[in-house]
Amino acid sequence: MQLDVVNQDNEKVGSVDVRDELFGGRVRTDLIWASVVRANAAERRGTHATKNRARVSGSGRKPWRQKGTGRARVGEIRTPLWRKGGTVFGPQPRSYAYALPRKVERGALGAALAQKLREGRVTVVERLAAAEAKTKQAAQMLARLGAERGALLVDVAVDEALARSVRNLPGVEIVSSRRLAAREVMRAPRLVITRGALERLQEALGAAR
Repeated sequence: MQLDVVNQDNEKVGSVDVRDELFGGRVRTDLIWASVVRANAAERRGTHATKNRARVSGSGRKPWRQKGTGRARVGEIRTPLWRKGGTVFGPQPRSYAYALPRKVERGALGAALAQKLREGRVTVVERLAAAEAKTKQAAQMLARLGAERGALLVDVAVDEALARSVRNLPGVEIVSSRRLAAREVMRAPRLVITRGALERLQEALGAAR
């Protein structure tokens, strides 16, 4: 399979080969799901907390003597059995992050790219760069590339001027090919990727098979 390569004015300047063994088979949606769930879990703040009986305010004095009153025995008013007492086994601050095998992550990325290719939402450009940090010029460039509703820009190395140009545009992200993940690919309306970044990704995904 071949894709057209265009310049930043959306004029065709060449073509690039896309390997069918990487992007032509069945899309592994299960791998995409696993990668997206892992990425979402890693971003959870995990700051929830409840007070156990050691942290609840109140006296530690025994309310009444153990025997002879006819009432149930109790040691302190902070007991979890009482109203406003401590919470047993409640949530505490923690990290929800976990790791997936490298092959699963790369397989998820390949599946996400294959899905975008099938939907026709991939634009391959010769280069992604800006002469100066101008948001208006970046928005005009994306409009010419058919990405006015938002896009994920992928390059081998992120151009600093372009990154500053698009950071105020809603729905637009820019990332290097080394840090690309399945979640970013799936949530982007369109993928705008350079020829060099696509070739790098094909090399990395091919080596992981």
